[in-house]
Amino acid sequence: MAHGRRALVLGLAAAPFALITSSLNAQERTVWSADEAYDALLGDSARVIDVRSREEWLETGVGAGVWPISMHEDRFPDRLFAAKALAGSRDVGLICATGGRSASLLRALRQARYDGYVDISEGMLGSRQGPGWLAAGLPVVPLDAALASMPEELA
Repeated sequence: MAHGRRALVLGLAAAPFALITSSLNAQERTVWSADEAYDALLGDSARVIDVRSREEWLETGVGAGVWPISMHEDRFPDRLFAAKALAGSRDVGLICATGGRSASLLRALRQARYDGYVDISEGMLGSRQGPGWLAAGLPVVPLDAALASMPEELA
């Protein structure tokens, strides 16, 4: 009997650490490198949205297979949620220039209890998290090609 009580007390004492670890693991899964995002696109296990401005897309191009949906333009929330609906059970990666805007957007989505979004924290240009899409040598396409390949629902 004393052994059972001791196991219960030790289990309860360890519970906060298990919750912290579980929370950290879940949080880690919401951040991808540019390489991971591209692999997920190739494997059809994710969709990716580039939330930068039209001027930024014109300057660098858009990642191949990435949907350009600027957070700086009208109807962004509608288009963001339409993209998630089109993605179905797949995650939707969010990429910007250096990870700042995508991280802020992910925080807002999580606070509003929206799941299924991931931050590509390196961004297109790189950050402390990694070299970024461009420096990693991942493919890009011109803006007009990216827009032409987008589903009608996102136009």
